[in-house]
Parts: sequence; C-alpha cells; structure tokens
Amino acid sequence: MDIPRAPANRSRKRLIYGGVALAALVATTLGLRGLKPAAPRVDRATVWIDSVQQGPLVIEVRGPGTLVPERVRYISAVTAGRVERRLAEPGQVVQPETVLLELSNPDVQLEALESERQLTVAQADRVNLETNLETQRLNQEATVAAAKAAYQDAKRNAEAAQGLATKELISAIEASRAIDRVEELQTRYEVEAQRLAVMVGASGSQLALQREQVGRLRAVTDFQRGRVRSMKVMAGADGILQELPLEVGQWAQSGATLARLVEPGKLKAVLRIPETQAKDVAIGQPAAIDTRNGIVKGKVYRIDPAVQNGTVTVDVSLEGEMPRGARPDLSVDGTIQVERLDDVLHVGRPAYGQANSAVGLFRLTPDGAEASRVNVRLGRTSVNTVEILGGLQPGDKVIISDMSRWDGHDRVRVN
Repeated sequence: MDIPRAPANRSRKRLIYGGVALAALVATTLGLRGLKPAAPRVDRATVWIDSVQQGPLVIEVRGPGTLVPERVRYISAVTAGRVERRLAEPGQVVQPETVLLELSNPDVQLEALESERQLTVAQADRVNLETNLETQRLNQEATVAAAKAAYQDAKRNAEAAQGLATKELISAIEASRAIDRVEELQTRYEVEAQRLAVMVGASGSQLALQREQVGRLRAVTDFQRGRVRSMKVMAGADGILQELPLEVGQWAQSGATLARLVEPGKLKAVLRIPETQAKDVAIGQPAAIDTRNGIVKGKVYRIDPAVQNGTVTVDVSLEGEMPRGARPDLSVDGTIQVERLDDVLHVGRPAYGQANSAVGLFRLTPDGAEASRVNVRLGRTSVNTVEILGGLQPGDKVIISDMSRWDGHDRVRVN
C-alpha cells in the first residue's frame, strides 16, 4: 500500500546553491582585484645595467675640440697689388726664402722712383752746402790772417813812434795816432776771429741738418724699396703652408692676409666645454686628449673668460710624443679631471637626471628577474659616472639606460 509523501522544497535548494555561487563570485572578484597588474617585459639585451660601487671617483668634464699649432704665422700684404703668380700650394713645406706669391702695382714702383730722386737731390744739396761752407771758412780765415798782420804791423809802428816821441823826433800827436791805430786794428782782428768761430759753429749745425734730411729721405727710399720687394711674398720662416686663399688675377688690399703658415713646434688642444660644466675647470688640471689614434696627456693652461654659443673655450698644452696622424685642425675629444673623491658610492651615469637631484631608477632583484623603481639621490656627476647620495647600497644593480617608456610602471620583468 502506497504511503503519500510531502513534495520536496526545491526552491530552498535553489536559493542555497545561488547564494553559494554568488559568494564564490564575490570572493573571486575580490581576489582578482587584490592582485597586482602584470609587469611589462624588458629585454635584457636592450638595457644597460650597472652595479653600484664604493671607492674613489674621478669627476671629469668632456668636450670636443681641435688641435691647433702653438705658433701660427700670418703673412699679410704690405701694399696693395694684383696677384701675378702663385708659386706654392697649401700643405707644402716651405723655407724662409720660399716665394709664395708675386704681386704687381705700378703706383708703388713710381713712388719708389720718386723717393730715390728726392734722395739724390738731397745728397747733391749736401755736397753743395759742404763746398760753400768750406769756401766761406777759408775766406774768413784769410780775412782773419790779414787783420792779424795789420794789427801786428800797427803795434810795431806804435812802439817805434813812442821811441821817437821820447827823443822828441816826432810830435806827441803822431805817436798818439799810432797807438789809436793799434787799438782799431786789434778790435778788427778780434771781430774777424769771432766771425770765423761763429761761421765754423754754424756750418756744423747746417751740415748736421742736411745730413738728417738725407737720412730721412734715405729711410723713405728704403721703405719704398721694401714695398717693392714685399710684392714678392716670401714665407719668412720654416713651416708648412696651411692656407693660400688668393688666386692669380685677384687684387689684394693692403693688410689683407695672403697666407697662413704653421711653424714647426708643439700642438695644443682647444676644447669647447659646456658652460654648465666649465665652472669647475681650473688652470693646471690634468687632461686627456683622444685623437682617435691614441691618447695624449696634457694640462689646462688657459680658460677663455667669455662664453660663446653655450661653451667655454679651454686650451690644453700637450705633453709627450704625438700619435701618428696628429696635425692641425684635427678633431679631438678632451677629458679634464676637475676633482677626485676618495670614498663614495657611484654608478654609471643614467640617461636622465642632473647633478644634485632625485631620480627614479629600476633596481634589479637579487635573482635579476625583476626590477623595481626606487628613488635615488644623485650627487656630483662625471662624464660616465655619478655619485650616489642615497637610495642605493653597494652591490645593487640598476638599469641606467632610458626607461621613459615604462614611466607608468613601478616594476618590470627582465628577460
């Protein structure tokens, strides 16, 4: 016999199952929200990784530059002229007597001829003056001699007249006249002698002035001759001809540069240091010049006081033997050591970040699989390294290449 049963409460089971499913869904959602987003992948071969080290750090600044000869000779035009011949080419080794150019200018030659004519006239005037003065002197000497003879003769006559007057052979009046005659001739003799002395002194001054005039005209003539000779342009020193800009037929103005000669001697490096780094450069600091065929040591010996195009010009004297291929105007790179720190934390200079600032760098985990961003305080910077003031420890490995693509992430995976 069948016993009736109560129908099952299926709605209750459905509610229980629905509640369990909803709870599982909520738990799953909350769990997924708590998970960190997946870190982007970075190829290890595309980034630059460096280790933090502790020890000495050399602060250096770097700048491009060129090699410049310490002794450069510029040959300028003494007078204007047209280039008639070009007898040398840049790069040629020359001696002092090597002719580089030949110029021509008819006006200069005419001026030289005129100065020679004036010199000849002045020399003739000097000869005539000497002849005239000598003739005048001789005539005056003759006049002095005649006055002296007349004076002495009158003196003898006066002595005789006095003797005769004493014996009363002549009158006293005649004796007095003889004495007066002596005084007259004595005065004339003294005047003529003084005139001779004045004439001799004046003739010396006149001759000296005429000689000075001749000397001045001779100097003018020599100068004009030098202008004529200067139109045959010579090197004037041993060296290498570096520049000869004029061609045949061109007109050169007076004072224009005709040639540039590099005299044998040492080369120096002229570096262009960025103005933001030049503040620490001082005279006497050691430097290294890379000629791309060797490194040459040197020292800073001059710093330009002015800034040009954002750079400061620094001259470095080179020491030791120059490598092969070193020549004027060769492009070089120079590194100047401005300071040495004995015991500091340092790492390779990152792609971004200035001195004495804070930057975010990715520090690798010990296994090297991931890198997390950390705040790092930078100190003084060198060419390839930077001082670490905080945020890193010795032995930490950080990515120093450009990581701006991952600015929105705090960690990356390194494959």
